[in-house]
Amino acid sequence: MKLLLRLEGLGILIAAITLYHYAGYSWWLFAALLLTPDIGMLGYVVSTKLGAITYNLFHHLLIAVIVVLLGYFCDVNYMFLYGLIMVAHIGMDRLFGYGLKYQDHFKNTHLDKL
Repeated sequence: MKLLLRLEGLGILIAAITLYHYAGYSWWLFAALLLTPDIGMLGYVVSTKLGAITYNLFHHLLIAVIVVLLGYFCDVNYMFLYGLIMVAHIGMDRLFGYGLKYQDHFKNTHLDKL
């Protein structure tokens, strides 16, 4: 099952990179912003509960897809661009086995329980 979930993450990453390529955005900007969704980890400075909430907000695929769709349909290029980067980041995280966090511990994720 873990292999299947990682392959799913790879597929998400490839799809986001493909859309980004066809949108014609800058690759240096992609590289510069790829790790920015991890800013959600800053919540862990306050508490494990807040950290899980903020991390999950920045790493939930539905939220990233909503950002992509809003950017596309509202013709807001920077929103569309960043949404694709969020999707790519989420796919990359899933590929490496990182999932959404439970509130009890950082390493306790929806992909792998402690």
